[in-house]
Amino acid sequence: MKLLLAVLLVAALAATPVFAAENRCGWLQNPTPANWWLDDAEGSWTIMSQGGGEGPEGMDLIPDISERDYVATNGNYGYACACMKVETDDADGTITQILSFKQLALSKCENDGNLTSPQ
Repeated sequence: MKLLLAVLLVAALAATPVFAAENRCGWLQNPTPANWWLDDAEGSWTIMSQGGGEGPEGMDLIPDISERDYVATNGNYGYACACMKVETDDADGTITQILSFKQLALSKCENDGNLTSPQ
């Protein structure tokens, strides 16, 4: 019986997704209300989609990006360069939690050969 419980516990733990904090840096885009994503060297990560709820825990860590180095593309909306410590769901390309946020100079992303310009 103990062996069976141990096997079931190991199986349950193996089936549980393991989330680890990742540092992701790239173009933080907010082109329209409630639409946010981060494009880094590995791809595009959805943070929030209009009509999809309030976004992940930690969304409040992202300040008004237009107050720093930023490109306006649609009225008050646009993009910036940022690094974020996040947890992701690789299966659907979403950021599930934001642990920290730092906005960088646009030149940091512009000079990163691994990033595609948002324009």
